[in-house]
Amino acid sequence: MLEILRIMIRRDLLLAMRRRAEVANALLFFVIVASLFPLGIGPESNLLRLIAPGIIWVAALLASLLALGRMFAPDHADGTLEQMLLAREPLVVIVAGKIVAHWLVSGLPLVLLAPVLAIQFDLAADSLLILVVSLLLGTPSLILIGAVGAALTLGVRGSSLLTALLVLPLYVPVLILGTSAADAAAGGVTALAHLLLLAAFLVFAAVFAPLAVAMALRIAFE
Repeated sequence: MLEILRIMIRRDLLLAMRRRAEVANALLFFVIVASLFPLGIGPESNLLRLIAPGIIWVAALLASLLALGRMFAPDHADGTLEQMLLAREPLVVIVAGKIVAHWLVSGLPLVLLAPVLAIQFDLAADSLLILVVSLLLGTPSLILIGAVGAALTLGVRGSSLLTALLVLPLYVPVLILGTSAADAAAGGVTALAHLLLLAAFLVFAAVFAPLAVAMALRIAFE
């Protein structure tokens, strides 16, 4: 099973490298959204530091949502996904490999870009560290939840809008915990409780989301 997981991750990473423009679109969107707010608000340092976690988190959430369309749609279009469903290997493991590869391509770059974008907001070092840790715990949860929505709307007309309507309410707890962690650090309060809740949410999603995605894909092909 670990070998199947490794093969799926490697395969999807290679395909992503061949579609660099699609990968870059979500990252560019994240940079543009996070960069426009300081320009629009002005050089008010206190205000920028106050709103920085929320802006970066919302930008990361929307960028993750924008990238969901390419998780299953290309494989569905060329028939590869149907072959995966017919394979002897467990579909849950195949799905898990695709989700991990998708986070490495679409989620991890957001985490790495966040400290650079946070410089625009004059964010303190401790708040910046907590923000990065919260994104590191939160972006996998966003992608796991989004994978369920993408699988449920696979092949449906207007699937992007339907996916957004399905997953945005489920994104709210992750968004609140992520921004609250950075806000707590900025206020001199420990953010450990928020980070632990984010970690618990991630564990819960990692256990149940691949199962839900596998079931949704089978339903989509019936």
